Amino acid sequence: MNTHQQHISVKAQQGFTLIELIITLVIAGILLSIGIPSFNSFLKNNQLTTQINELVTSINLTRSEAIKRGFSSTICKSDTRTSCGGNWTDGWIVFEDQDGQGDVDAGVDTVIRVYDELQAGNTLTFGAKNRITYSSQGIAVGFNDTFKLCDNRGATKAKGIVISNTGRARLAIDSNADGTVEDGSSTNITCP
Repeated sequence: MNTHQQHISVKAQQGFTLIELIITLVIAGILLSIGIPSFNSFLKNNQLTTQINELVTSINLTRSEAIKRGFSSTICKSDTRTSCGGNWTDGWIVFEDQDGQGDVDAGVDTVIRVYDELQAGNTLTFGAKNRITYSSQGIAVGFNDTFKLCDNRGATKAKGIVISNTGRARLAIDSNADGTVEDGSSTNITCP
């Protein structure tokens, strides 16, 4: 093998130079510093959307079960999974509420569905309301308020469910385009 062929063979086996390696690491660092916050924001937005959809589903389930069973049905905050109490962040239950009083009567009422506590440190509040009770006609008079679902980013990223005076649930919207959704009285929601 002549010297020229030997030189080419050695050059092909050298790999990256130190400068090439540093440039590659700097570019990778820049891309990660841009991409990770966007990815974290994507994950938090997805978590809020999933949780608010689960809440809407449970409210709709409560109403439909009241109509189907011919008895009142209630959704209430529950930290025990068997009775009402605690706070909404700890979870909630949907149950057949035959007397319409908003508490689970042992041996009489049936718990229909149990919802676990919220994940990722998110909070759920519903004003001073502990429950929503739907009559057998699917109406929940007097439970109008707004569910507020928040994460650590505050009110500008929060989601809400507005409950009308008849018990109809709708997604809170940002009607004035200021970056924060509004409650049922068109006031920006706040987070704890």
